[in-house]
Amino acid sequence: MVIQNIISRKEDQTFDCKSIQIDPKALAITIVAFANADGGDIAVGVSDKTRKIEGVDQHTEKLNELLRAPLDFCNPTVSITSELLPCTDKDGNENHILLMHIPASSELHANQADEAFMRVGDKSRKLSFEERIQLMYDKGERYYEDTAVYGATADDIDMAAVERYTELIGYTKSPKQYLQENNGFLTTNTKGEEQVSVACILLFGKYPQKFFPRGRTRFIRYKGTEERVGTEMNVIKDVTFEGTILDQVKATIAYLETQVEEHTFLGQHGRFVTNRDYPKFVIQEMVVNACCHRAYNIKGTEIQIKMFDNRLVFESPGRLPGTVKPSNIRHTHFSRNPKIAQFLKTYDFVKEFGEGVDRMCRELEINGTPHLSFHLDDFILKITVPKVIEKVVEKEGGVIEKMTETHQEVIEKVIEKARVLNEKLTENRISIIKLIKENPYISKSELSKCVGISENSISRNIEAMRDKYLRRVGPNKGGFWEIIE
Repeated sequence: MVIQNIISRKEDQTFDCKSIQIDPKALAITIVAFANADGGDIAVGVSDKTRKIEGVDQHTEKLNELLRAPLDFCNPTVSITSELLPCTDKDGNENHILLMHIPASSELHANQADEAFMRVGDKSRKLSFEERIQLMYDKGERYYEDTAVYGATADDIDMAAVERYTELIGYTKSPKQYLQENNGFLTTNTKGEEQVSVACILLFGKYPQKFFPRGRTRFIRYKGTEERVGTEMNVIKDVTFEGTILDQVKATIAYLETQVEEHTFLGQHGRFVTNRDYPKFVIQEMVVNACCHRAYNIKGTEIQIKMFDNRLVFESPGRLPGTVKPSNIRHTHFSRNPKIAQFLKTYDFVKEFGEGVDRMCRELEINGTPHLSFHLDDFILKITVPKVIEKVVEKEGGVIEKMTETHQEVIEKVIEKARVLNEKLTENRISIIKLIKENPYISKSELSKCVGISENSISRNIEAMRDKYLRRVGPNKGGFWEIIE
């Protein structure tokens, strides 16, 4: 990292600036937060407020105190590396800044006061007791990518793929040296036997499915809005993508693009406008997230992408990792497989850690569609992407134009329908409809908490609206609600 990049870079999930005057105990908080999350870099000697370069050369004693912070004020100790970068300080003198590299850790770290922190965006957030317990569990799951694959050797690695990657990152040694010297990809056990990590096989394996038969991505296209089996099976397409994670990501995105419909129409000012059923970025990000963050220690199923007439459903083994929840997912990030995530970032499939979901939600909002909805079915995380809802209107001059239908418009239609039927929807029922529109997979217990009435009252209200304003699609467990306009 060069000085110019440090000065211009915004503080984010993996980067922070600190003044040389920072207290070592305060610096330890940032170190702990990075170690508990995705790792990161701290530039010491650069004002975090003004971004002026202070330098560290005139503060030898203070510099040594800060270098000891990972040892003295972090529990357990955080293993960091550091380097001094030459620079010109704010007074025009030759100087240096200290760049500290903090790796993502397999352990839960706390400061001297036994407070655990985690990097969330550009802040170091203190964790609650419950969050600490959850993070300890997820860190155990997280480092499955580092475990050795039974029976795998260097012969199972595609060295040409490794070479392409090393050329991309500017690594000048041989591909095998890269695997031996980086990320624990290729190691030797006490018996002198080669060991290949899970991440190495998934990223560079000649045929990863030899060791991970379900380490693949499957696309299923259904006719209609629900999944049928047996004699009523409504599968139109069923395609499976194998190979390395990079192969799967590229092939899956390319294929999905052939399945996404585009609608071109004459819009305002006589210009043709093209709308997609699903924004391009949303498609790419969902595929990348599914492949990047799935729990590869769950071997009984593959990633499944299901396309219905009204939605896309991404089913990935595992649940939301770390402290990530549906309520904070737009601004909270935790990589279940950080080495895989970094690899995909190098290939530009991951932009900036922690920004992808927020951008997806913003693009869906622009289209007037509901947010992503999350549903955990046993050990499978299901994320639903709603299709862009459009209506056709005829304007003056007979011009046909397609308009996106918003949440509010749908609610207003339902209220108008009730008025026509000479019925009055209570505030509770309107609230239930709004919540279901936002999240079709919402449970009765969740509705109860949001509306402020008992689950029994929720059930009575739903039954009163069933088949008139609400329709259940699929089974009670795993199905979802649909608004009848």
